[in-house]
Amino acid sequence: MARPNKRTTLREVAEATGLSTAAVSYALRGKHVSKETEERVRKAAAELGYEADPIARALASGRTSMVGVLAGDLQDLWQQQLMAAIGRELLAGDRYALILDAGGDPDRELVLAKQLRDQRVDALLVSPVNPSAEGWAAIADALPVVAVGDSLSAARTAGQVIFDNRAGIDAVLEYLHGLGHRRVTVLTPTRPSTPDRPADVYVREAADRLGLRAELVPCPQELGEATVVARRVLDGARPATAVFCFSDSLAYGVYAAAAEASLEVGRDVSVVGFDDHPVSRVLTPPLTTVDWGLAEIAAEAARLTVAAIEGKRVRKKRILCAPRMSERGSAVRV
Repeated sequence: MARPNKRTTLREVAEATGLSTAAVSYALRGKHVSKETEERVRKAAAELGYEADPIARALASGRTSMVGVLAGDLQDLWQQQLMAAIGRELLAGDRYALILDAGGDPDRELVLAKQLRDQRVDALLVSPVNPSAEGWAAIADALPVVAVGDSLSAARTAGQVIFDNRAGIDAVLEYLHGLGHRRVTVLTPTRPSTPDRPADVYVREAADRLGLRAELVPCPQELGEATVVARRVLDGARPATAVFCFSDSLAYGVYAAAAEASLEVGRDVSVVGFDDHPVSRVLTPPLTTVDWGLAEIAAEAARLTVAAIEGKRVRKKRILCAPRMSERGSAVRV
């Protein structure tokens, strides 16, 4: 029976180059050696078929190069795009994203966060379903945690990339008010078990200030389920003249329900989204929505995460993302 191939060791590379194992280790990491030595070591390692043992490296350094990335709900197309962008940003720094999906479930979210902690990821980056859950405090005490979207009110995080939801909601509702709308339905992914998320609270405050009647309606991110909820909204006895959706994915459900009911978006009902997914630009009519700057969010989240892992001090741990309205054809004057 053939014996399994034996892994080439760091010591064998050291013997082939006439260097110490420490010097070889430094050279392979591009640290503390000349460029000539680094190239010589890398060439010898390649000829011998040397590959770093990730388990040994993790034991020696206390790091795995893995970052847990916990998405709130990957049925949301914009979150899919964001998580992919974060993964690319981490990979550029030789760190690897282990992406898990909470599926919009706050209980599942904490279970997955604890599993990532127990798997010894170097840090956790989370877009929280329930940012006020008390369980975040213990997780943040065990490893660096960076929050994206909403801050974790009960935990001391290593960094935050927060959406200025108050400014975004004010911009949308003021825009609809200026178009003459006075009854607005707001589709939110918030579940009954996680009431009073910041964005929901801001809707009530802005509606009271503007004299709008705004009804918050829970809605799943999945297109088929969002279409069912939107169908009920549009079929009401006195439906709102505008539907404001807390994600573009929810808005796609309104488009689908309107088509089923032979209603025209931008004529019979106005629709506004909240994250400017690329698909929104090719709808008929294109969706009016809010752009949060996805590329910048991913870059800042990865930067704060890597800084926390490496123990680097950063001047600003809380990044506030400003909204930018993208006015298109889906919202009209009444």
